[in-house]
Amino acid sequence: MPKSDHAPWLKQGLPGPRVVVLAAPNRPRVAQELKRLLPLLKKTTSSLIVDNHFSHSFDGGPCDLVLVLGGDGSILQSARQMASRQRPVLGVHCGKLGFLAAITPKEFQAHWPEILEGRYAIDSHLMLACSVDQKKKWSSPHLGLNEVAILGGPPYTILEIDLYVDGDLATTYRCDGLILSTPVGSTAHNLSAGGPILQKNLQAFVICPISPHTLTMRPVVDSADRVFELVVRNPGPSTSVVVDGRVIASCQEATRIRVQRASQPFTMVRVGGQNDYVRLRDKLGWSGSAKGIRPTSRPRTPEEPQIP
Repeated sequence: MPKSDHAPWLKQGLPGPRVVVLAAPNRPRVAQELKRLLPLLKKTTSSLIVDNHFSHSFDGGPCDLVLVLGGDGSILQSARQMASRQRPVLGVHCGKLGFLAAITPKEFQAHWPEILEGRYAIDSHLMLACSVDQKKKWSSPHLGLNEVAILGGPPYTILEIDLYVDGDLATTYRCDGLILSTPVGSTAHNLSAGGPILQKNLQAFVICPISPHTLTMRPVVDSADRVFELVVRNPGPSTSVVVDGRVIASCQEATRIRVQRASQPFTMVRVGGQNDYVRLRDKLGWSGSAKGIRPTSRPRTPEEPQIP
């Protein structure tokens, strides 16, 4: 991979990048891998800050790279933590799936010399901003990397959710819930609900109803330049607005939820060998047959030609 233009330490003549390590707390494997990688990081960086509690403020000194040790949940947490001060993230997989945190600690050690020389790429990913209007007062925007979801709770009844696009009523969903996801989030809750997979660099949102009452209510992909507003007509006592797995508000009768493109993208470091299709195949078992099951064939009759 050619040298990147996103390696400021090389331009400034520094001996290495200024790195912040975000390590998921109370995870034995994360602690083990952090202990193993620290000598290498201390030797090759200009400055190193280790945050074991996701509490570091990025308002302070300069930061060239954020190294996240954990799983995909740790990547989502890093996006929230950096807020408007996003820095390039390199995710090291110490969890179960590792779809966003794609490289293993062993692969990190192999690729780290390339990164020090600036031989990497930066991928920019769409983030969303979700605001909630309750009692005619809008909340501060909540940043999300995966999705906004309207989820019901007990007592479980079908929800009626109005969707407005750029101020115009588009439709009313009758469903168990609704997901509005980014391309990064398209392989998360959206995929489980039957929504499409989007390439990560697309500037688009997916609107996906959960168990719609009408068969014609299918997932829709629309431009990220639009403004989406959701209104739940008949919220129950447990109906909630959830951003990346965190409840940010409960739905009342007049609650409005606004979702739009965030002003800043989420950026990730990509090293050689990483590919979205490889991730789909290896991480999600995306293939012609179920993972671990080989297709079987019936015996060929004498009349049938042999296919080479």
